Amino acid sequence: MDDTIPEMIKNRVQKYGDRQMMYVKRGGEWRKITWNEFWSKVKRLGLGMISLGIKPQDRVAIFSDNSPEWQMTDIAVLSIGAIDVPLYSTITPKQAEYILSDSGARICFVGSEDHLRRVEEVWGNLPELMKVVTMDGTKSENPNVITFEELMEIGDKYEKPEEFDERMKALKPDDLCSFVYTSGTTGNPKGAMLTHNNFLSNVKACSEIIHVTDEDVCLSYLPLSHVLERMSGYYSSLYNGATIYHATSIDTILPELSEVRPHFMVSVPRLYEKFYAGVLANVESQSPFKQRVFNWAVRIGREVSKLKVEHKPIPLWLKLRYRIANKLVFKQIYELMGGRLKFFISGGGPLAKEIAEFFHSLGITIIEGYGLTETSPVTNVNRPDELKFGSVGRPIPGVEIKIAEDGEILVRGPNVMKGYWNRPEETAEAIDEEGWFYTGDIGYVDEDGYLHITDRKKDIIVTAGGKNIAPQNIENTLITCKYIEQVCVIGDKRKYLSALIVPNFEELEKWAKANGIEYKSTEELVEDQRTYDLIKGEIDNLLKDFDRHEQIVKFLLLTEEMTIASGLLTPTLKVRRRQVAETFADDIEKLYT
Repeated sequence: MDDTIPEMIKNRVQKYGDRQMMYVKRGGEWRKITWNEFWSKVKRLGLGMISLGIKPQDRVAIFSDNSPEWQMTDIAVLSIGAIDVPLYSTITPKQAEYILSDSGARICFVGSEDHLRRVEEVWGNLPELMKVVTMDGTKSENPNVITFEELMEIGDKYEKPEEFDERMKALKPDDLCSFVYTSGTTGNPKGAMLTHNNFLSNVKACSEIIHVTDEDVCLSYLPLSHVLERMSGYYSSLYNGATIYHATSIDTILPELSEVRPHFMVSVPRLYEKFYAGVLANVESQSPFKQRVFNWAVRIGREVSKLKVEHKPIPLWLKLRYRIANKLVFKQIYELMGGRLKFFISGGGPLAKEIAEFFHSLGITIIEGYGLTETSPVTNVNRPDELKFGSVGRPIPGVEIKIAEDGEILVRGPNVMKGYWNRPEETAEAIDEEGWFYTGDIGYVDEDGYLHITDRKKDIIVTAGGKNIAPQNIENTLITCKYIEQVCVIGDKRKYLSALIVPNFEELEKWAKANGIEYKSTEELVEDQRTYDLIKGEIDNLLKDFDRHEQIVKFLLLTEEMTIASGLLTPTLKVRRRQVAETFADDIEKLYT
């Protein structure tokens, strides 16, 4: 039985033993970690924490980038009945203080000296935090800071080693295992209380419809503190016996796709948007003849894609043309992705329909799903053989979906959280007496049972004229423009829509050079009227089929990208609209004067 997460892992350890479980790049080389090696360290860590006084349901924080040590800590914490609290590695000391304080964490594992420094900066305000464990071996003069290795050595000396197994056997499926704090696009983040069964019900349901085997390889790069990666790229991989490779960083994804040659990978839409822009930019740099060949191949690919999605036979003449298109164009792009990719998974935000259709025409499937931190996370997903682009698929087994009168999506199932930690009133608002969770997203279910997301309820723009507008639909369309890197639509309680746009400076500079436009700085380039006219033309063309009230009347070109570090993006790369509105308040006002 796989009733709890540690039990599931232990069962796989018994099955796979000395076989490779995961790889991590250290010193430029991929280092293998076996199932037995992983489990040995889990037990040592667990006993070390028991020795330090960690009791069932105590909280232990993990403040680190992705690593095998992150996962070892996770399983060790869960095995002894404690609750882990993942922190995004990019958050500030103040943000870390809030989560550590709110959760009452007793121990905090940190991934680097920098993470240790951030905790030390606020430690004086955290009376419940007794120890910090450095995963990378960083030493400190503070006696309450110990290394990962030292904690395992403490575990080796514990007088009752049988207590690890006793605690693990005492675990129940409905026991709390993790407080996952929402990334907080507005206000302070809330700790979603998730159980072993929340996660495992999701793992088992998704494994029924998206088939992963113990011969498959997953390239993992999303933060493990993000519930999508934790469930899909981590727990699901291990449940099915797949091998995990830890990507070094988002900047190394493309070369490591070629190195690792994964069968699948989980990502937020931003990465696929970059892939899409990269492919189109590369094509534009080719000769006119090669561009014509590419465009012909994509047209053939789209015809084949449409027939496949509709489960219709592909005529022989089209099959032959597709083989030629594949040999001339598609195969090269597929090889860049490693050459054995079964599918990509996309979640954490809406994927532009154009991008999903484009890649499917090249023979690369992006499976889009939907879910939230509070639903562990998946509620709906497209099946590899039942795709409907623009939708997030049907509900997974065991999960129910219904649409409220105001269009809000409601979810019920074994994956729905117990509630928000220390927030009974907000829990009561989010989950009704019948167990329906109010997602805060707006959408509809079509005649085939596929869910379509139109926007976040809080993000809906109501213009001064009373028009309700979903900004994400507009933003997803504009992001397909090669000259646009990021966009945030503005217009709540205003006469018309405007936008803040970060150009794709690499493409913009190529265009400027080709058109003989001279400039001395990025600022000078974006302030040039010709640049404005270029972007204006692209916007008008892309939005030509949108309603009149959905048109972008004015926009501002920003000179710097919105980042996590600047506080304008969440760790999952979604725009923090409130922060953007506050940061650029004066500039926005000028768009309406």
